[in-house]
Amino acid sequence: MPLPVPNLDDRRFQDLVDDAKRLVQRRCPEWTDHNVSDPGVTLIETFAFMVDQLLYRLNRVPDRHYLKFLDLIGVRPFPPAVASADLTFWLSAPRRNTVVVPADTHVATVRTEADEPVTFTTGEELRIVACSLDRVLTVPAGGEPADRTGDLRDDWIPGFADPPAAGDVVAFGLTDAVPGCAVLLRMEWTVAGRGVDPTDPPLIWEAWTEQGWRPCTVERDTTGALNRAGEVVLHVPEGHIASVLARRRAGWLRCRLVEAAPGQPFFHAPPRLRSATAATIGGTVCAGHAETIEAETLGLSEGVPGQRFAVARPPMVTGDTPLEVEVAGGDSWTRWQEVASFAESGPQDPHFTVDRSAGEVAFGPAVRRPDGTLRQHGAVPPKGAPIRVPRYRTGGGRRGNVAPQSLTVLRDPVPFVSTVTNRAAATGGVDGESVAEASVRGPLGLRTRDRAVTAEDYEQLARAAAPEALRVRCVPAGPDSTAVRLLVVPALGEQSHADDHSARFAALLPREETLERIRAELESRRCVGAQILVEPPFYQGVTVVAQLRGGVRTTAATLRERSLAALYRYLNPVDGGPDGGGWPFGRPIQSGEVYAVLQQVEGVELVEDVRIFGADPRTGDRGEPVQRLELGPNALAFSYGHQVRILGRSGT
Repeated sequence: MPLPVPNLDDRRFQDLVDDAKRLVQRRCPEWTDHNVSDPGVTLIETFAFMVDQLLYRLNRVPDRHYLKFLDLIGVRPFPPAVASADLTFWLSAPRRNTVVVPADTHVATVRTEADEPVTFTTGEELRIVACSLDRVLTVPAGGEPADRTGDLRDDWIPGFADPPAAGDVVAFGLTDAVPGCAVLLRMEWTVAGRGVDPTDPPLIWEAWTEQGWRPCTVERDTTGALNRAGEVVLHVPEGHIASVLARRRAGWLRCRLVEAAPGQPFFHAPPRLRSATAATIGGTVCAGHAETIEAETLGLSEGVPGQRFAVARPPMVTGDTPLEVEVAGGDSWTRWQEVASFAESGPQDPHFTVDRSAGEVAFGPAVRRPDGTLRQHGAVPPKGAPIRVPRYRTGGGRRGNVAPQSLTVLRDPVPFVSTVTNRAAATGGVDGESVAEASVRGPLGLRTRDRAVTAEDYEQLARAAAPEALRVRCVPAGPDSTAVRLLVVPALGEQSHADDHSARFAALLPREETLERIRAELESRRCVGAQILVEPPFYQGVTVVAQLRGGVRTTAATLRERSLAALYRYLNPVDGGPDGGGWPFGRPIQSGEVYAVLQQVEGVELVEDVRIFGADPRTGDRGEPVQRLELGPNALAFSYGHQVRILGRSGT
């Protein structure tokens, strides 16, 4: 059982009033009117109210001591986590030379009357490499590549074999590799590739990278499944490199035929190509909701142990590298090293600690030993020496989880760049840890001692390694496996049910660098023989089809919008579920709960019918209607394509 919290004075307002009246009877027997209308009783109640407030503050002293103990063992609130997003910079026109977008370029949302703009900063330099088309190859499935560049000048060439088969490829060789860039391919195709659905072709665009062929994101395709003249805009992955294919070195892109899904039309004949050109029109780079502060002076050293200095713009967000502090010494600056504590620091070690939430830098203290001597933990900066931070980042928080197409204001103009945007929603922004949350985490951290043994230990250390992870769940990998699986759900911003399903689903997949950071942190703290698996959970798509009857003063469109919003809000892995903390792992979805959610929607008079369908978020395939949809122990609910029908008053 937990240790009991002492109650230093358990008297309340009425107890104080009764004690005062008993003293009046003993000390002033001539005072006989003790009713509330008596002015003296009014004064007694006034003083009792004031003393009651003092007793309440007195009983808060143990809480203060508890927080002070946590401070002594080094528990610090987590700083805010930075939301990140991929920003795409579009050129005003293709260029002959490389366009460079510098690091620390600022891009913001549009300022409104109610909200200040949210600013993101690019983390590294972006090089938008110029390119043109050098080669065109065709490769039949299992065959050798054939160079068809010369044939384009005289005739239409077939893009695939006749008849087409899964695995056929038409490859385009660029004059240079274009990692992270957007490439525009203008092509003239003919309608020979009949039989295929122009809106759903069995095609995939890929680029050659250090890890082999990786898929490209298609921004725009106006070729009608390679059946007419048009253009394709491709976002090339980061690792794109030049390689040799058919004895030609180029930056290769390819369009590959894949197996048709059930019911998906396939090519009856190969499409034919007459001409093609390529150009780089943009580039993508990762940016974070943080601002970089350069060379900030904290103050002058007093030459005494235990000095503390605060930065001008707290909090300081966690970075990939430790913070550095420079102390002036003569004509140069000496760099000091950040440490977690001063326990192992000697008198000459240039060490410091940092509290990122408070934005405070602390130098080593002097501790008095039992024999009366002092031991210095960490060196002391010389008296009068200036102290500065060369570089730190400030910002972060949930406010950075902005919606797609929100970051459109280029605050630092870049030559030849016309527009900028984020094609997907920013994710990973988490507010700083509160004092209450830190007080709960403190005993857990003291118990684990940086060693992962139980499931709670793994979850606690994973959250410390990646504060941008909103939910972490530790589960066994299998009944006979020694592996430990951690399921990570990233923090998301506000999402609308009108957003594209694929974009909403992609936002629920944590970034690879987040998973790698958790994996690296737990690798040194796991039990011997345990294997660490860090991955996203399984998202079970669910589609609700409901029929509602609305009230007389509610329009059908308004009621449908409210009902859909309620369904997407409730069946949500991030902030849905019965308690609003995200859908519980493994909790089944029952029609009765959906009835209750819809019945509480304003304007709903009666819920006529509810049907639940299991859905695949990747393919959109749906199962049969059920009254209860079971979820595995590692699964979360994901809303996919709910449908609501509003009936009239007469039931029609």
